[in-house]
Amino acid sequence: MRRVVGVAVLVFALAGVAAAPAPAAVAPYGTDDAGGFRNILPPGEAGTDNAIQLAAFRANNQRPAHWMDQQPLYENLLYASPALTHDQVAAYYKDATFGVRPEDVETTETPRPGLTIIRDKQYGVPHVYGDSRADVMFGAGYAGAEDRLFLMDVLRHTGRAELSSFAGGAKGNREMDRVQWALAPYTEADLQRQIDQAPVLGGAEGAQLVQDVTNYVAGINAYIAKARLDPTKMPGEYAAFGKQPEDWKVTDVIAEASLIGGIFGKGGGNELRSALLLEALQKRFGDKRGRRVWSDFRLKNDPEAPSTIRRKRFPYETTPSFAPRGLALPDPGSVTFLTPGGALAGEPSGSARTATPLRLPIPDDGSIGSQLLRQFVGEPPHASNWELVSARESTTGHAIGVLGPQVGYFVPQILMEEDLHGPGIDARGATFPGVNLYVQLGHGRDYAWSATTATSDNVDTFAEVLCQDDTHYLYRGECRAMDELDVTNSWKPNVSDQTPPGSETLSVYRTVHGIVFARGKVGGKDVAFVTARTTYFHEADSALGFLRLNDPNFVKDPQSFRRAIDGINFAFNWSYIDADHIAYQLSGAYPYRSPHTSSDFPILGTGEYDWQGFDPDRYLMSTVPLDKRPHAVDPPYLVSWNNKQAPGWAAADDKFSYGPVFRSRMIEQRVRQAIKGPRKMALEQLVQAMEEPATQDIRAFALTRPLLRALGHPSSPTLRAEIDHLRAWAASGGHRRDLDKDGRYDDDQAVTLMDAWWPRMLDAIYQPVLGDEAFKDLKDMLGFGGPPVGEAATDYPGFSDGWWSYVNKDLRDMFNHRKPLGRLSRGYCGNGSRQACRLLLRRTLLDALTDSHAKLYGYGDCQSDPQARCFDQDRFTTASAVGVPNFPFQNRPTFQQTVELTQRLPR
Repeated sequence: MRRVVGVAVLVFALAGVAAAPAPAAVAPYGTDDAGGFRNILPPGEAGTDNAIQLAAFRANNQRPAHWMDQQPLYENLLYASPALTHDQVAAYYKDATFGVRPEDVETTETPRPGLTIIRDKQYGVPHVYGDSRADVMFGAGYAGAEDRLFLMDVLRHTGRAELSSFAGGAKGNREMDRVQWALAPYTEADLQRQIDQAPVLGGAEGAQLVQDVTNYVAGINAYIAKARLDPTKMPGEYAAFGKQPEDWKVTDVIAEASLIGGIFGKGGGNELRSALLLEALQKRFGDKRGRRVWSDFRLKNDPEAPSTIRRKRFPYETTPSFAPRGLALPDPGSVTFLTPGGALAGEPSGSARTATPLRLPIPDDGSIGSQLLRQFVGEPPHASNWELVSARESTTGHAIGVLGPQVGYFVPQILMEEDLHGPGIDARGATFPGVNLYVQLGHGRDYAWSATTATSDNVDTFAEVLCQDDTHYLYRGECRAMDELDVTNSWKPNVSDQTPPGSETLSVYRTVHGIVFARGKVGGKDVAFVTARTTYFHEADSALGFLRLNDPNFVKDPQSFRRAIDGINFAFNWSYIDADHIAYQLSGAYPYRSPHTSSDFPILGTGEYDWQGFDPDRYLMSTVPLDKRPHAVDPPYLVSWNNKQAPGWAAADDKFSYGPVFRSRMIEQRVRQAIKGPRKMALEQLVQAMEEPATQDIRAFALTRPLLRALGHPSSPTLRAEIDHLRAWAASGGHRRDLDKDGRYDDDQAVTLMDAWWPRMLDAIYQPVLGDEAFKDLKDMLGFGGPPVGEAATDYPGFSDGWWSYVNKDLRDMFNHRKPLGRLSRGYCGNGSRQACRLLLRRTLLDALTDSHAKLYGYGDCQSDPQARCFDQDRFTTASAVGVPNFPFQNRPTFQQTVELTQRLPR
């Protein structure tokens, strides 16, 4: 991709030798680096395949250099994990020290005077050195385009809801446009506003951000200019789509930030659907009992839920769910959702109304859009985790950590790695291409940081009372017109997408609070239900936090780290580690709601019940300050796997799964055991504490004991044999892995049995009690969890959200002498009868034996190999013509660091 080929190009290069720009001074390998940093980011750093390389791949399956050279390291940790040694850690995580050894330099570029980009032979990571800060930013843009230009183009068009105009009119592309236009619809002026307000809101840092992003975009455009003249620099996909790359604007960066922030950095917004569930339950059980049953499943502040901070309370959203002030429960039967995809059944032209959907049917057309929908909407990638052990609990006497984000698996990867050095910036790590002016997850001189998605509540639903017509609403005593926001896409057939020519206009309506996504009645009055996200109009603001994290003069210790994180308004759990300290801080703009109003259901949008301090002109509000958000410094250990943050910090209204069973327990249990009493933990043990749970089935880990107790001792030999299989599987760790590589899971029989039994069990327990309507509403909001057997496999079983806590708490309440904390209002299994429950479980277990492997797993690419091992595979979302094979299931971060420091550096 970076080699100069062809006589003409060679002559051109030689002619320019005399005028070659002066390079930046390059610091020696390891300069200003404390040592002890390693990382991995599969499949590889390279992500641009020119026409020659694309032809080579199609002819003989030859991939460009560094396309998937990190994949074997990542993939094979699975097999080494059970007996991992300290020396072996280096075999599965590459050296992440600043700089490149002289003998390891692969290429050196000087895109402009004062800038040098070096790439290493081993993995091709760009190491960017600038004489000025502007040079570094320019280099980050240039290197990002060099490695991810086509993917960056996909992401910027997706962020603008213009993917179908770029990639073609396939249903998946158009559906992705609808979803994005519902989540973050912006005019060009809206995007520019975020740039213009940066110095106003961020002061000198905001002004620096504007300079940085301007220079960053200049670097992208410099590479594009070269690619237009040099076919070896042009991604081959452009020809397939009949496109040429257009110059970037600063607003393109903001558009992409709106896409990423709207997916990974939010929580909540489920208030209307929760109200519909309540309506169905009250219809089934009556008002009071319906509320109690709703609370059983809500798990808003379950006392048994594992949390990153174990004891200290951080109260948030303490008002009762059914507080009447401003409550806007919809009238029964009145709600109509404005669903994306409504025009798909018609002609591919005209107008389509869009808004947040209940649950999307994702088109299975192989388009880029359908793949993005599966990653971003179908099952959002919430598999990030980090685990830190304090200096006093480690074998080295210094803090150790294993940490990383899960953003799915892409080709090329949706993260890229970069190593940036210049005035005010020393950082290496992962970042999203297209917004990669700073390292977003990585390490500085003597510290590292990472994040998990917090899913904390920064999205609410307001019910706007309509006046005059359905596009006007009452606010602070005035009848106001809604803003109509439109985007028009048009497409024509290309090599990759033969959809006939067409166009469509997507429209949404916006009020002072946010985007209309449904209509209905409240108290007999017509209303429009609106999604209000605190980060709307402010996605760019979070760049201030990353600016600080990359600055060695800002981040020096846990306290300065926390201040850096205070500049990020997206909802993330941030970890920090240096040689002597570990720390945790929750980021995000969490609104102070109007006093005594519910955070679980829609609230009237007439103005009296606004967020406290709400300024509709600037879209700002009063938010929870840094010290009131969950945080910790130097406890014995810290673990986050997208779990609850702290006691008292309520689960967001769309998070119904923070109960006694959550996957973070699988990591935490291993860490606690390793540091119990006088024991100390080593880095390889911490890697194991992450990797062993990466293949565990949470149902085997947490449900086997209550299920076996409830099943009792049946007389049926068949049942007894299957129970023995489940017991043995749990005793061996409950893994979904094939350590002996014989092509089948080591506990395949038990795995298959659980996959078949789980949906049958849940149907039999809950549907008769809840009734069809409420059961469907609950299932639509929170899937059963586990592998989606019986349909085409599209993603791995992340075991994040599911019904395991419901089953666990119900069975413990019915069959244990020691009752659970936060008991349910009633029994569900067997309608509360122990005998009926036992018979139900035995019957469904026997029924599960009738499901064939083909029925469970024989779909999509597993038709010829219908088994769990195939079905579970980690699959890549592809935005390139050069693909990468699926690989065995691991539920672990996409990018991951190991940190084992022994020193802190002077500033």
